[in-house]
Parts: sequence; C-alpha cells; structure tokens
Amino acid sequence: MNEIIINKEENIKSVLLLTNGILVEKYQYDNEKKYIEGNIYVAIIKDILVGMEAAFVDIGENKNAFIHLEEILGKNYSKEDVKKLKIGNSIIVQVKKDAIDSKGARVVTNIQLPGRFCVFMPKEEFITVSQKIEDNNEKTRLINIVKKYLPKNTGAIIRTSALNKGEEDIKKDIESLVNKWENIKENYNKKITKPKLIYKSLDISKKMIIDMIDKDVSRIIVNSKEIYNEIKEVLNNMNNIDTKLELKEENLLNMYDINKTLEETKKRKIWLKCGGFITIDKTEALTAIDVNSGKFVGSENLENTVFRVNKDASIEIAKQIRLRDIGGIIIIDYIDMHDESKKEEIIKILQENLKNDRAKTQIVGFSKLNLLEMTRKHLHS
Repeated sequence: MNEIIINKEENIKSVLLLTNGILVEKYQYDNEKKYIEGNIYVAIIKDILVGMEAAFVDIGENKNAFIHLEEILGKNYSKEDVKKLKIGNSIIVQVKKDAIDSKGARVVTNIQLPGRFCVFMPKEEFITVSQKIEDNNEKTRLINIVKKYLPKNTGAIIRTSALNKGEEDIKKDIESLVNKWENIKENYNKKITKPKLIYKSLDISKKMIIDMIDKDVSRIIVNSKEIYNEIKEVLNNMNNIDTKLELKEENLLNMYDINKTLEETKKRKIWLKCGGFITIDKTEALTAIDVNSGKFVGSENLENTVFRVNKDASIEIAKQIRLRDIGGIIIIDYIDMHDESKKEEIIKILQENLKNDRAKTQIVGFSKLNLLEMTRKHLHS
C-alpha cells in the first residue's frame, strides 16, 4: 500500500512516498528557489564553441544554458552545417538538468512530454517499452496500440503504468500529449529574437501523482488548502481513480516518524543490521559508497563474514539511493571478495532490491580494481 504525503512548511515543500508506512522516496524543495527542469523554451543562440562541439543559448534565466551541437544539427553534422548556424538563431529546447552553482542549465532539442501512460517524443521515430514490463505479449500489445494513435514521424516511451491498461485509456493519454505539443508549437516562431518560456513543467507533487497513481496509491494527504485544490483538479482529470485525497492542516512530518527518517538521510554514515556500515560521499562527478565491516566480526570464516556485510550493504544501498534520489555514476567499494560467484550473487541481490526503484538503473559490474560500477537516472532535480 502506497501513500503520498505533501507537506508545506514555511519555505520548504516536502513530497514523500511511503510504502506500508515506511518512507521510500523524498523530495524537499525551497519554495523560494526556481526549478526549471522539464520546462520548454524558445532559446536564442549566443555563442558557438566549435572546439567543444557545443553552444551556449539564452533561455531567459540568469545564466546561459549549454547544449551540444549534435542536438541542434543532428549526429552526422558537418563543418558546413556549423557555418550555417548563426548567433541570434532561435531554437526550441527543453531543460534536461537545472543550473548548478556556476554552471548554467543543460538543454536538449529532443523534447519529451510525460503523460500517465506514455512519454511523447515529437522529434523521434521509435517506440520503446519500459524495461520493467517483461511480458513480451504485453509489450507487443502496447506497442500496437501506441502505433495506432501516434502521429507520423513521432515516437513514444511506454511507461510501466500502461501495463494491462485498456486501449481507450492509452489513446486518451496520447491525444492529450499530442494536443499539448501542438499548443507548444503555436507559441514558436523562428523570427523570435528574445527567449521565451513556452511550456512550464509540472511541479514535483503533480509529477509524483501522475507517476504513482496507477501503483496502488491508497491516499494522498496534504496540509495546504491551495495544494489540496491543485491535486483535486489533477485527480478529476483522471479515469478510474479510487485514491482518497485528505486535507490535514498540521505538520505531516510528525506522522510515521518521518522527521526521524529525514534526518537520517542527511547522515554520511549508515549502520547496517549486522554491525557493519556504509558511507555515502557525493561529488560533482560521481557518488562513492564505501562498505565497512565495522563492529561485525562474524562467527564463521572470513569469506562468510565479508559476504554477510556486503549482502546487508547491498540491501541498504538500494534503499538509500532511492530515498536520496542519487543520480549519475555510482561507485561502490565493497569489502574485497575473491570468489567470483560471490560477486555475482552480490550483483543479483543489488538488482533484486533495485526492482522497486522507479528510476532507471544499470549495474555495469565489478572493475579490475574490484569496485562495482553502476548508474542511476535521478527522478527529480
């Protein structure tokens, strides 16, 4: 059973997902800070960096955004194509990654509009299905439905929530996304000389509801009348929804000991049930996770002791990267194992515990230095 809690307190908005009363995902935002990930702009080219195969574009924010030239010109662009690109040209871009410190936002031209069952890609020409849908017959059924209603020369990603859904529901979702794209295009004119916001992405609370509503969400609890009305409107636009929406004008972080769990997510060191611990260190380039035996000495041989710590660590790591929404490259320094079969078992345990993570994860495997390499696509900025 899943519950979504949206708590507004002074300048902080918390959007939390709980499964059977346990916090599994949390996103906290400063209400005074501007978040633009997912927004679509008419951008003006300000500088072309041929040596970096990139350009800077003005989207109307404090800092110019960064874009790769292949996004503008296509993968097989030539020097002649670059020469035709002029300062002051306008293009439609979507923010892929918010600005961080001194870096401007990262933008792309490959627009993606997320819906309840599909992600519409107006500039692609392929259909792909979520890796979490494993049944081949269901994949084929869904692809055939989407092909039927998708406009020519466009593409889509079929989301996990489409599993076993009827044709009519999927059709309505696609039509809604196509209409949204038509409205966006109406706001674009190549003669525009100033940056312009032409589509504002849904905020985190609405995204969470659209993403999770088909995954056994029993209730949504909010503590703000304004947010209550916004969520009510979202739910009214959906079919076959039994989720209860409740308004409790109090600090919801006191429920289920949420405050305690939130404090633990700020800690660098996390203790394991066996007595070992892991440490999590985030850098700009990657996240490093170190596994230590700590107080655990075991009662058998060294190999079994090491495996027990690494096993418990894998379970906790899967939990923490989801809870903290850690994205990008993740390097895990397990306690050294010399038995290759044990390494394979650890990978399987990690994979099994990552199954409930809504984010796309990829385990690359152990490197020659015995470090496990994996990647995860963060869900929200």
